[in-house]
Amino acid sequence: MPTLSKLYTMQEAAHHNTKDDCWIVVHNKVYDVTSYLDDHPGGDDVVLAATAKDATDEFEDAGHSKDARELLESFCIGELDTSSPLIPELEISSKRQPSDFALKLKNLTKQYWAAPVAVVGISVMVGFLCLRKK
Repeated sequence: MPTLSKLYTMQEAAHHNTKDDCWIVVHNKVYDVTSYLDDHPGGDDVVLAATAKDATDEFEDAGHSKDARELLESFCIGELDTSSPLIPELEISSKRQPSDFALKLKNLTKQYWAAPVAVVGISVMVGFLCLRKK
């Protein structure tokens, strides 16, 4: 008989990203590893860096042992709700239009590219000539 598991969105899991409240997502399961941070052989920084995203690749790349995988299962608190977007803010921010300042800056860099290139070119030539004299 299948067991019911609590579903969490990636956004919910991402809010738990501190040493006092640390959740990670590995293979679409959500784990509360807060109590294990001090015992993690790689240090708590490694685990904290894997929060707020799918940490499956990092977990697999580290080459965890069978014992480590069994220990991880003991921290499982639910599953990732894959039907919702991973992080909705990313969708919103990708639709944003560039600000007026950004557009002006972009136009300025297109318009005045020759000055910095000339300065660099002259500097290289002076350096080459100085080295050649020695």
